[in-house]
Amino acid sequence: MLSSISLQHFRSYDDASFEFGEGVNIIVGPNGSGKTNLLEALLVIAQGMSYRVSDADLLYFGAEWARLDAYIGDAVRTVKLRAGMPAKKSFEIDGKQHARLPLIKQLPTVLFEPNHLLILQGNPEGRRTYLDDILEQTKPGYASFRRNFKRVLAQRNALLKHQRAGSQDFFPWDLRLSELGAVIHRSRAELVERLNKDIGSLYHGLSHNKTDISVRYESRFSTEDYESQLLRLLEANLSKDLVRGFTSYGPHREDMQIYFGDTPIHLLASRGEVRTATLVLKVLELLEIETATNTKPILLLDDVFSELDGTRRRALTTYLSAYQTFLTTTDADIVVKHFTNSSIIPLSTGSTQ
Repeated sequence: MLSSISLQHFRSYDDASFEFGEGVNIIVGPNGSGKTNLLEALLVIAQGMSYRVSDADLLYFGAEWARLDAYIGDAVRTVKLRAGMPAKKSFEIDGKQHARLPLIKQLPTVLFEPNHLLILQGNPEGRRTYLDDILEQTKPGYASFRRNFKRVLAQRNALLKHQRAGSQDFFPWDLRLSELGAVIHRSRAELVERLNKDIGSLYHGLSHNKTDISVRYESRFSTEDYESQLLRLLEANLSKDLVRGFTSYGPHREDMQIYFGDTPIHLLASRGEVRTATLVLKVLELLEIETATNTKPILLLDDVFSELDGTRRRALTTYLSAYQTFLTTTDADIVVKHFTNSSIIPLSTGSTQ
């Protein structure tokens, strides 16, 4: 359990401390009071990085350093930031110093913020990120494969813009891109297969209708011989990629889709149905991480309740009671009535100074 946190020179907080309960913690205050910044501090403590900005932007305006101290169980965890280009970040856990937060020390965490309600109707990058973020918390080594794939893709794209590059210059990059791409593809496809087993029952439970719903991973290549198929297509389409200036094929161009029957959900579903399906995705993420890590994740919910109607609020709370949850809102009355065991953390517009 994350029982307390102190913030110094972090975002809008000059110096502040908070204590938390083991159930639902409702962080309430007007816009501009620092609710999301507090949630962001919790994510940095748990996962080592922000979901919104770079490390340099985490420092209080004009500050040369920032510091977070948190109690997790009986242990103290500290994150230190120093201004610079880039900013320097370090971690202290159980008295040991780390330049990066080790994967084994990261706390399983599920974040749900308003932009996530656009996952199904937004561009494919958001859906790929949804899958990749789950895999980073559940599949050992995946974060490294993800970083290496992005690096190789960036290098190949840079080479495409080099006027003197010949086909022989691309082969080593094509080969490595195909190898790494196959790992990314297979990991995502296997995850989607697992998600698909439970999406129907969860959706029916949240929506109270019997719509035939499924989730599919969409790629033009088969999983079995992905490497060879991608390599052949990269070589065959080199001239087109040279004209476009980017790599046209690979897992960075693939997608995940939710279907009602045989029709993508965004083509026929109502706004409420799309939001229910998005809630289902977040619950599936929660369950997947809990199963893989054998640990209950921390839930960070940033102003999500205001985006949901009463029925969906009640449905969501049925999945929150067993987890330590941090929920921000401008209106405590909307949230408190759904929880019998909750802690209130009030903020005011002046509380961050």
